[in-house]
Amino acid sequence: MALALLVVLQLSATWLSIWSGLVRRLLKSEPTVLVRDGVMLHGAMRAQRVTDGEIRQSVRSRGIGDLSEVAAVVLETDGSFSVIPASQAGRLTTLPGGESH
Repeated sequence: MALALLVVLQLSATWLSIWSGLVRRLLKSEPTVLVRDGVMLHGAMRAQRVTDGEIRQSVRSRGIGDLSEVAAVVLETDGSFSVIPASQAGRLTTLPGGESH
């Protein structure tokens, strides 16, 4: 019974998000820049409830030893972190809002 309720709720949320922009904005998150040019954006981190340790771990897991070597860290809509090394940053046009470097 509980599984059926979850399925119905999921289908309802999906259907509503397709047909209503307001519901879509409420249910879907946007990618959020958490680090820019090696500097942690603490306001964005607080808003997304992300800790310094989580960001440092994601940077280390990409083989980067210093935040100054990071152009950006983005919290993606699926909860994963995208780490863009400064050496590969280019103009950063893939950041949310198409921001350029």
